[in-house]
Amino acid sequence: MDAEIKIPSKKVLVEARDMHVSFMITKHGINNIKDFLFTFGIKKPFERKKVLKGIDLTIYKGESFGIMGRNGSGKSTLLRTISGIMKPDSGSLKVYGKVAPMMALGVGLEPEMTGEENIKLLGSLMGYSNKEIRESIDAIIDFSELSREDIKSQVKRYSAGMMARLTFSITVARDPEILIVDEALTVGDLGFKKKCSQRINDIRAGGGTIIYVSHHLEEILQICTRACFLKDGVIVETGSPEHIGALYSQQMGAPRK
Repeated sequence: MDAEIKIPSKKVLVEARDMHVSFMITKHGINNIKDFLFTFGIKKPFERKKVLKGIDLTIYKGESFGIMGRNGSGKSTLLRTISGIMKPDSGSLKVYGKVAPMMALGVGLEPEMTGEENIKLLGSLMGYSNKEIRESIDAIIDFSELSREDIKSQVKRYSAGMMARLTFSITVARDPEILIVDEALTVGDLGFKKKCSQRINDIRAGGGTIIYVSHHLEEILQICTRACFLKDGVIVETGSPEHIGALYSQQMGAPRK
């Protein structure tokens, strides 16, 4: 049920209709090929888990859309599907625009490669041309606040905070049409969090669309213009961040702050 709120633009960027998504998980009791052979193949080592069930969702250009829900509700699966990492089993999903996914800070980095090599790799995976990567590399390094020595080092030698800085800097180096953020601001020191928030606000002010997942109501209220509550793979309700935040707090058994 949608609350009456102002939409900044009627241009649709993300549209899902009756979308179902599942993936394979390992079943208990089959830990290796020996277990499988001794059961004569009767026990199946994998089973399909249904995660998203009939998702109907529309996200418009220029809005900041929040997604809230308990752990295991399907939030990350929804983001991965919008990002193109996963495919729907049935239903439809249309995404109009280049997506910059930030699923978790540090995820996607190749540990054996240097910071500079990772900038080039992730940049190319995000669809940037070699020219765009060359034009952005100095700005990425400056934003990350990593030293030139760090950038020349293998990422496996980085701390979690250093990986967070590098991943965020690469993702927002150029103004994406759709920025997907999965609880990224929960990582890093206070100064880095403020820098992340400011960059997200800059992208939003420039007409970019933000899709943001967080358990922190304060972040949803600060960043988002509309939100939904996801429960057991189903969107229960869509509305203002205040309304969805109150619903989330109620479901979590805690009073809204």
